[in-house]
Amino acid sequence: MLLRDIAHTRTGDKGDRSTISVIAYDRQNFEILEKCLTPERMLAHFEGIAKGPVHRYSLPQLGALNFVMHNALGGGVTRSLALDAHGKCLSAKLLSLKIE
Repeated sequence: MLLRDIAHTRTGDKGDRSTISVIAYDRQNFEILEKCLTPERMLAHFEGIAKGPVHRYSLPQLGALNFVMHNALGGGVTRSLALDAHGKCLSAKLLSLKIE
C-alpha cells in the first residue's frame, strides 16, 4: 500500500530545513508509521533533496511523526532557485512511498 492510504501530511520550512508531519488517519496505524518511517528511509526517499541529517520526533498521543530534514531546501526560501522553495511538494512525494 502507499503511505497516502493510511496517513496525511503537513509541511513547513525554516531556513534550509523542511519539516514534514505524517499523521495517521486511524491511530491503530501509528505503529506501522513508526516501523516504516525511519530517518534512514526518509533520507533514502529524498535522496538528492535532503542533503543533511534527518531527525524524527514521535507524537504517539496524536498518532503522528514529525521529521526535520536539514539542508533540504536549496539554501532556504530567499536563496533557492527551486520552483518549490518552501518544500510543499515534498509531502506529496512522501505520500507516494510504498509501505508494508
